[in-house]
Amino acid sequence: MSAPAGFGKTTLLTEWLSAAGAGERSAAWLSLDKRDNDPALFWTYFVTALERVTNGAGAAALSLLQSAQPPIEAMLAILLNDLHAIPNDVVLVLDDYHVIDARDIQDGIAFLLEHLPPQVHLVIAGRADPVLPLARLRARGELVEIRAADLRFTTDEAADYLNGIMGIALPARDVSVLEGRTEGWIAALQLAVLSMQGREDIAAFIAGFAGNDRYIVDYLVEEVLQRQPEDVQHFLLQTSVLDRLTGPLCDAVTGQDNGKLRLAALERANLFLVPLDDRREWYRYHQLFADVLQARLLDEHGDEVPDLHRRASAWYEQNGEAFDAIRHALATKDFERAADLVELAVPAIRRNRQEAVLRAWLKVLPDDVVRVRPVLGVGLVGALVVTGDVEGVEARLRDVERWLEPPTGMSKAIHGRSTEMVVADDEEFRRLPETIEVYRAALALGRGDRSGTVSHAQRALDLAPEDDHLGRAAACGLLGLAYWGDGELDAAHRAYAECMAGLHRAGHLADTFGCAVALADIRLAQGRLNDAISTYEQALERASGHRGSVLRGTADMHVGMSGVCRERGDLQGATRLLLRSQELGPVGELPQNLYRWRVAMARILEAEGDTAGALDLLAEAERLYVGDYFPNVRPVPALKARVLVAQGRLDEALGWVRERALSAEDDLSYLREFEHITLARVLLARSAKDRSGSSLQEAIRLLGRLLRAAEDGGRTGSVIEILVLQALADQTRGEIPAALASLHRAVALAEPEGYVRIFADEGAPMGSLLRAAVKQRMAPGYLRRLMAAMNNTENTAPVRRGLITPLSERELDVLRLLVTDLDGPGIARVLMVSLNTVRTHTSHIYAKLGVNNRRAAVRQAQELDLFSRPSER
Repeated sequence: MSAPAGFGKTTLLTEWLSAAGAGERSAAWLSLDKRDNDPALFWTYFVTALERVTNGAGAAALSLLQSAQPPIEAMLAILLNDLHAIPNDVVLVLDDYHVIDARDIQDGIAFLLEHLPPQVHLVIAGRADPVLPLARLRARGELVEIRAADLRFTTDEAADYLNGIMGIALPARDVSVLEGRTEGWIAALQLAVLSMQGREDIAAFIAGFAGNDRYIVDYLVEEVLQRQPEDVQHFLLQTSVLDRLTGPLCDAVTGQDNGKLRLAALERANLFLVPLDDRREWYRYHQLFADVLQARLLDEHGDEVPDLHRRASAWYEQNGEAFDAIRHALATKDFERAADLVELAVPAIRRNRQEAVLRAWLKVLPDDVVRVRPVLGVGLVGALVVTGDVEGVEARLRDVERWLEPPTGMSKAIHGRSTEMVVADDEEFRRLPETIEVYRAALALGRGDRSGTVSHAQRALDLAPEDDHLGRAAACGLLGLAYWGDGELDAAHRAYAECMAGLHRAGHLADTFGCAVALADIRLAQGRLNDAISTYEQALERASGHRGSVLRGTADMHVGMSGVCRERGDLQGATRLLLRSQELGPVGELPQNLYRWRVAMARILEAEGDTAGALDLLAEAERLYVGDYFPNVRPVPALKARVLVAQGRLDEALGWVRERALSAEDDLSYLREFEHITLARVLLARSAKDRSGSSLQEAIRLLGRLLRAAEDGGRTGSVIEILVLQALADQTRGEIPAALASLHRAVALAEPEGYVRIFADEGAPMGSLLRAAVKQRMAPGYLRRLMAAMNNTENTAPVRRGLITPLSERELDVLRLLVTDLDGPGIARVLMVSLNTVRTHTSHIYAKLGVNNRRAAVRQAQELDLFSRPSER
């Protein structure tokens, strides 16, 4: 058992031994200190401890030890003979074994371990690994290891300790903060409790809890730091300026050449060193230990700190670690060097989408340093534009342009001061004219000025050389966005395809996924499902050769493919793709994927008949929506309005219409086309409910106008949906030939691309139209496939089973899990929904079953036989 001071080694061993039943084993305990490095004394204590718990085993060995110069190996041989004769299990604990450094004692323990009988167990506990053949014992399976990682308190254990044993009653948030700061170090939690005594604002204390707390400082200095040799103390203090430690870096900072050996020794000694990789090349200090070391370094050797940071910065720069080089340069307040490093890092920052880091650095750099560096000025503009903070950006661009007027190197008056321009990255400087035009195009797009966007983007393309793949890609992407927002889909697709190709040539592979999302969305609007799925698949195929972590955007590809699968009627395949997207984790997703994933899952639930679950997910999607430069052509509130219509909640859907100030007489545009089609659905629903001929006529007029606009724009996806709604409208007014004519046109456009849900989601009215169309021999094979999809949906529709209000499929899923021991958060994890969603479903279940608690719900469900599978109903 090897761990630093204060990790509860002795406490755990004591509890483990006391937990054994009577007669299971005998236990001897030997607490060691420095004086026990005398072999005669050590072995006397060792044998005496065993003799007391084994009815005299070791008595002969003890007699031999009392001779003038006891032969240790002979004594151990006698002891081993006695131990072999012991019938029951015996455990001998050597506590604080790290104090033993006498080589002959260590050799004796190693000899003993080689010949120990199976019923005798040796437990060695200490702050450092013992000098014993651990690797050999490990390979034989004769070694059990318990280390700091095993002893650390989890958040739940910390809560039990603080709130249960210590009786502090901290909220979960404060417990989590304390556990994080202490990294599960038990002694630190105890010291934190001491520090809280007598304080009124405990939350504020916890928020600022660090290694400057007097109890922490005293403990670590007295128990750890002062016990180390002077050279080790000096190494610890000097390297405390580093967030990460590796041998060569430590050598550069300390001026020595034994950093790798030092780190290995510190790890063996459990000096609060945390390995960061399996190869034991990189480490870090425990947070609180690092805090104490840094405070002591400032107190005792404060004048050395800037030089230590300078050495670290130089090492990181030489080893291609720009961000760490910058951080240490800023720590030394060497702003000119830091500015050079930041300027050279700008391309990598753009590539990795780390504009927030750049803004943080530029806040630290003095204005007079940034002001004379046009490349840094434009880098800041890029960071501001990407994060949507565009106030004052145009003025910054004009300031940069003033540097471009005279020849490079000439002095210039900026803000009333004469100074000289500084450039660290000549290539980025040469690109400034086109870069400025790109950012002006982005600003115009943000203002909704699409003609200005096109003008500036085209100017950037004229300025950019052919081999400037990144600059040209940026301009093409902005052109694509402008065309897309205007509904010019072919032009948008061409521009975005060129953007994607340029990014690929520039090596910005992850950024191509954002282009793939745009290209696929455009193809979907054009009604080209086959091209959309190919776009996603080709993007993933291009990334398949990438080595390393999951590329950002990979998850988004799976969400996009899921949407196509759903439209084609493969709900299981669509769900699998969403689950795969989730497995890829946050590292594999763009910021917008948080809401896109929920929209995609909501659409699947809607197709399965679980409109309540769909609405819950859409509400989450609306809350998580992150706007970007992509035109928001399918807004989440409009999707919610469609589900409300499907649920019969017409008043709420009409509320959305009023909120969006929509009317059938509005001027039409591509950006609001989805909302106006949704408005047509609301009008059709109102006409069916109120028998209102005026609402029906409004819907028909609106659909006619929408159809002409969509056809003119080549937006076949919208055309198919509008034709479907026209067919339903004509069916409502009894014009069956007209309804079938619209349906025929919709089917002709939809069949080659494999559309299913655009018909199947319309329910029974569409079913009757499809049956009539089959009689007219209209694409009979395709229509039967559509009717089969509708039948499958009906077979998995909400369950009635004697209930006045049916349970949805998702409510049944929750109900089945209520039978288990899972709590609310556990059910949420299984179903991959939020806890609030589970609570909403649970309250619906209680209301529909007429109960008010979990046990009653399960009992009532069993009586109604609601746990049978859909196929058994």
